Amino acid sequence: MTGPVLPAVSSHLPETRRSRLIAIGLICGAVLFFALLDASAKWLSAHMDPLQAVFARYAGSMVLVLMLLNPWSRPGVLRTKRPVLQGVRSLLLLGSTVLNFIAIKYLQLAEAVSIMFAGPLLVALVAGPLLGEWPGPRRMAAIAVGFLGVLVITRPGFGGMHPAAILSVFGCICYSFYALATRQLAAYDPPETTMVYSGVAGTLVMLPVIPFVWTMPQTPLAWAIMLGTGLLGGFGHWLLILAHRLAPATVLAPFIYSQIVWMVLLGWVVFGQFPDGWTFAGATIVIASGLYLLYRERVRKVPGTAARID
Repeated sequence: MTGPVLPAVSSHLPETRRSRLIAIGLICGAVLFFALLDASAKWLSAHMDPLQAVFARYAGSMVLVLMLLNPWSRPGVLRTKRPVLQGVRSLLLLGSTVLNFIAIKYLQLAEAVSIMFAGPLLVALVAGPLLGEWPGPRRMAAIAVGFLGVLVITRPGFGGMHPAAILSVFGCICYSFYALATRQLAAYDPPETTMVYSGVAGTLVMLPVIPFVWTMPQTPLAWAIMLGTGLLGGFGHWLLILAHRLAPATVLAPFIYSQIVWMVLLGWVVFGQFPDGWTFAGATIVIASGLYLLYRERVRKVPGTAARID
């Protein structure tokens, strides 16, 4: 009985491998765009209020997204089965962006992203009570070690990092709940609908704030970078969607950590900042914990291992 099956499976292997390689390239491109977005926000924070950069990021992204995804080219794109959850998710993403943009005004790029890498750890921790996905003892140990890595990075009480690090921690919390909301919405709405709501909601919420924080950019470069934040955010999320269409999240997740490389390089080249040994050590702990959680997730999904306690 296996004879006829093997050729059919093997004929699909090259296409599957090709799709996954394309997806990996897309996810690497997405994290590069996100790194450039954070570097742009940090540069802009020296010339304007961070909230102005947040508005530019969402307004520009909204224009880009609506050019690609609108009710005329994609009928029904605004139709959602879970409007309240869409709104909550959009506000969580906005809150994460606001906190992150304010934090990176004072923190090095590598410091901020290292703290944000704790997001998957927090998702694994709170998925139990919220989604019924309770972590086993090994995953709990990995989560505890990962949070220890965050403490190594921030070194609370030891004067190791600017107090703005607490904003990154709260931003990480917002992003974690945003990720959980996104996971729930995936069962009801297509990703295009979710992406449209994110841009529109963020723009509308920030619009009343702009008159109080607006500073006219003084140079063409400042204008270009401010307008470019929207394009970077929009393209980054678009590549993210395309990547997840071609490969499962378990294949793509490890490559998200490549963002630390871009953040270190941009922090060094653009701002003359290089992270210290504590940041590298803490980031290594957080990333290793996240990769171990991913490994345990793969093990749990292997046929015949469903009853394994991790």
